[in-house]
Amino acid sequence: MKIKSAEFVISNTDVSKCPQAGLPEYAFIGRSNVGKSSLINMLTGHKGLAMTSSKPGKTLLINHFIIDKKWYLVDLPGYGYAQRSQKVQGQISSIIERYVMQREQLTSLFVLVDSRLKPQKIDLDFITWLGENGVPFGIIFTKVDKLSKAKVDENVQAFLDTLREEWEELPPYFLSSAEKGTGKEEILGYIEEINKSLS
Repeated sequence: MKIKSAEFVISNTDVSKCPQAGLPEYAFIGRSNVGKSSLINMLTGHKGLAMTSSKPGKTLLINHFIIDKKWYLVDLPGYGYAQRSQKVQGQISSIIERYVMQREQLTSLFVLVDSRLKPQKIDLDFITWLGENGVPFGIIFTKVDKLSKAKVDENVQAFLDTLREEWEELPPYFLSSAEKGTGKEEILGYIEEINKSLS
């Protein structure tokens, strides 16, 4: 799939105010500074679509983008940014939880995981919560260009091995680099397959 058009639609904190067009939604979430905005810009081919920032934790809203007038790409707030106050952390957790649990149009959630790091409890806990609630999701390992292939493979394998301790079947996963364009075809191809199965 090649994206021809990507347009910002709306930002809000209230799931009831999300678009009511009934189109499938693919949401992206991850820890702060995992490279979410850069990945969204790479996938859509629009450099300034999602705001990138050197300061983590900038996305505080549910952001909807309409893709080729057929489906929505949703940019969710990042979780686990330590420098936020507990009150703000709680508000963001509430926004994420309401969207993930209440949004019927949510077709698949992509959890972004930094491939440079060993398995992080916060990511594993979030994925466990998704599993317990039956939320369909995939994993995108980001920033694979920042380490050697052997080290990326080692970290990804460690993450998957940790999941296997709890999961009988692993979710789909992808390796990506926003800078190199790695993973673009695979991720968009996966979305396209799901969209075809829905029509």
